Amino acid sequence: MRSHTVGKTLLLGVLAAFLGRANMAAQAKPLAGADVPKIYERLLKQIDQIPIIDNHSHATFPDDSDMDAQAAPPDETSVLRLRETNPEFVAAAKSLFGYPYEDFKPEHAKWLVEKKKAAEAAGGTAYWDSILDKLNIETCLANRVALAPYLNPKRFHWVFFVDSFLFPLDNRDQTGKNPDMGVYIPLQEKVLERYRKQENVSGLPSDLAGYEAFVRRTVSDNKKKGGVAMKFEAAYFRSLYFDDPPREKAAAIYSKYHSGGVPTDEEYRTFQDYIFHVLIDEAGKLNLSVHFHSAVGIGDYFSLRNGHPLNLENVVRDPRNSKINFVLIHGGYPYTLDMIWMTAAKNVYTDSSLMGYYVYPSELKNILKQWISLFPDRIMFGSDAFPFNDAVGAEETFWLAARSARTAVAAALAELVSEGAFSEEKALELARMYLHDNAAKLYGAKP
Repeated sequence: MRSHTVGKTLLLGVLAAFLGRANMAAQAKPLAGADVPKIYERLLKQIDQIPIIDNHSHATFPDDSDMDAQAAPPDETSVLRLRETNPEFVAAAKSLFGYPYEDFKPEHAKWLVEKKKAAEAAGGTAYWDSILDKLNIETCLANRVALAPYLNPKRFHWVFFVDSFLFPLDNRDQTGKNPDMGVYIPLQEKVLERYRKQENVSGLPSDLAGYEAFVRRTVSDNKKKGGVAMKFEAAYFRSLYFDDPPREKAAAIYSKYHSGGVPTDEEYRTFQDYIFHVLIDEAGKLNLSVHFHSAVGIGDYFSLRNGHPLNLENVVRDPRNSKINFVLIHGGYPYTLDMIWMTAAKNVYTDSSLMGYYVYPSELKNILKQWISLFPDRIMFGSDAFPFNDAVGAEETFWLAARSARTAVAAALAELVSEGAFSEEKALELARMYLHDNAAKLYGAKP
């Protein structure tokens, strides 16, 4: 009897020890192990084979003014990695074009500039398709005033700008606020004039109802032209906090100033808040995603506080907007932790555009590791490819952003695998979600 009891006790002890070890094995460790480099190499080899859907770019030749509704102010400050001295741009040119030099001295850069100008002169869509092919980018969302004829609409999907609808009145007080606004506001006026011509509207409608109809008709027509999303760059002009004023207030302001006179800041902001909600409502009716610039911006007068993604909380978490997909571009950088918690709402997404070339892969790795650990089904790759001059074009920034993202996500996942968070098989699933599948699901493409 005593022997049976002792045997039972020993068995229970062995089981407890086994279960204890099993629970310890299931517990993720706070430190990665020495196996990270080998895991990284295995993952990267497979991650390089994943086709990318690029959620945000400005695919363009540098002399195309339709590349953006904005333009950089003169002598803007540039982060270290975007300066011409960055050797990564030479590596990009070598990879994409077989560039034969080790720097961008004017006499050397001429080789690259002439090659690109020849491609532009040749016309057709083959050139930019080939850039995507070389980088294993399947499709790309192109943020542009209009989709260029040299971009294949099967590969480049149009995201159109809507900020100009916020500035139909006399903008002289807005333009004079600082030198940056002196550059930005006239460009918005130009886009609004372009939309008026598109819709055969000779001047501002006589009442708010007429203006609302013009706004909604333009958005609808832009979708018919191939638009998949509308884009706000409003953080460059004002706070991303939009109130919800009654229509009567907006109507009175429009009636007072549509024929002349300069509205006060408070009046203009109230009018803009109302038109903003008209645009959001139309996006919902047309099943268009709504994109926001929500990060640091160019220019010496950009307000980090105005561009903070938390300013949009009342909009994206409004039950009336629960069926609208919001995409907060650029990951809210530098407020990336606040940003990922915004995506706790099922209709909110973010991407890593801009960060892929603002920060080096070691820092992007840390951001992606945090995002993947929280809401991996709400994050997407974005390049923010943009031409910085005739030599360093959108081609090189496509390359830099894509290489940074692939290496950074491989490194982030290697650490998490080593720490015991999940298996390598799961890591590759998460990499596919970030680089391709989340965007495919959002925009209705094939996963």
